[in-house]
Amino acid sequence: MLRSVFAGVLMLTLLPGGVAAAQAPARLAAGVYIVTLAGGEPAAVAAEHARNHGAAIERVYAHALAGYAARLSPRAVRAIARDPRVASVVADQRVALDPDEMAFGIAAEAATTGQRIPTGIRRVGADRSRTRSGDGRGGVSVDVAVIDTGIDRDHPDLNVVGGVNCVGRGSNYDDGNGHGTHVAGTIAARDNGRGVVGVAPGARLHAVRVLDSQGNGSFSSIICGVDWVTARAGVIEVANMSLAGFAPTGHCRDGGLHEAVCDSVKAGVTYVVAAGNERVNASRIVPASYDQVITVSALADFDGRSGGRARPTCSYDRDDTFADFSNYGADVDVVAPGVCILSTYRGGGYQTMSGTSMASPHVAGAAALYRARNRGATPQRVQAALTGAGSSSWTSSDDGDRTKEPLLDVSGM
Repeated sequence: MLRSVFAGVLMLTLLPGGVAAAQAPARLAAGVYIVTLAGGEPAAVAAEHARNHGAAIERVYAHALAGYAARLSPRAVRAIARDPRVASVVADQRVALDPDEMAFGIAAEAATTGQRIPTGIRRVGADRSRTRSGDGRGGVSVDVAVIDTGIDRDHPDLNVVGGVNCVGRGSNYDDGNGHGTHVAGTIAARDNGRGVVGVAPGARLHAVRVLDSQGNGSFSSIICGVDWVTARAGVIEVANMSLAGFAPTGHCRDGGLHEAVCDSVKAGVTYVVAAGNERVNASRIVPASYDQVITVSALADFDGRSGGRARPTCSYDRDDTFADFSNYGADVDVVAPGVCILSTYRGGGYQTMSGTSMASPHVAGAAALYRARNRGATPQRVQAALTGAGSSSWTSSDDGDRTKEPLLDVSGM
């Protein structure tokens, strides 16, 4: 499998037995397993397994998944799997951001006097929405979770109201990497006359840190984040997951990530995810291939306008065309700008990055706009509204399978 050369997506591959893994080299999380229960209270069963089988509990899940993650000996795995309350025991997998993805296409962007409206914000019509991103007055009362590397909690352009740390020890959900902060800015950078502005300006952001400062994490840490969001489904309306990689799609009772996402969507949270950057059919990618999420591919746009007349800036793509790195296919619901995207970054700064990870938060911001005005909307209704409002006003349909996805358009929201 070719390595992605664009920023902003978690790449996974497949190990024998259907376990998703970090792309090269693939690594099991030594001795760690995800135990999913068919019955019993998760914390109590986990404690019993710790006493009786020596399970070293790392996380307990009680909302998106009933179960726990723990270090288990081979003997404990066999014994626990025989417990009638246990539905499945699945080996955990380490995952990581590809270092090349984090480095390629990133250019420092110093904060300047005044506020810039990024090209992606213009291209999706956020400056013409009812909120009018960029007029200095916009504000959206909605809650969005960013399941990523954390968010710079002190960034003056971001309204971070809380979060959780699902990697390592402690409760610090600050972003030591930059990826999650970049995603957050496209969703919800404040309309405050400085820096940049997001699709849903000032939305309340919840930093769900599932990858550490080096971009390392695991399936169990990602499920921890989904579980935390699900516990707050009465508050958090939208979640963005700019994570994508090769692995089996699974199903809503697979004892893993798909099951967690399914139950979180049932609880009312709309999930928006990146299609991935390998220029392959997204049917091979998770969570992009999950039917329950809104999957986003990337458009190359350099001036925030249709027509395809702008010169490239940080990339050699052609203006107003399907990004040459983006995944495609029937599982993709909508396309959004994902090339040379200016947004917030860690340390109170601003950066330009490319990837479907940058396209996905445009759509998460749109979902937030819609939920802010349609409080009872189900995730299915949100998805239908966004795809239905999409436009065909982009130049090329050269997206691998000759399907022209609707381009995100929030000008009427």
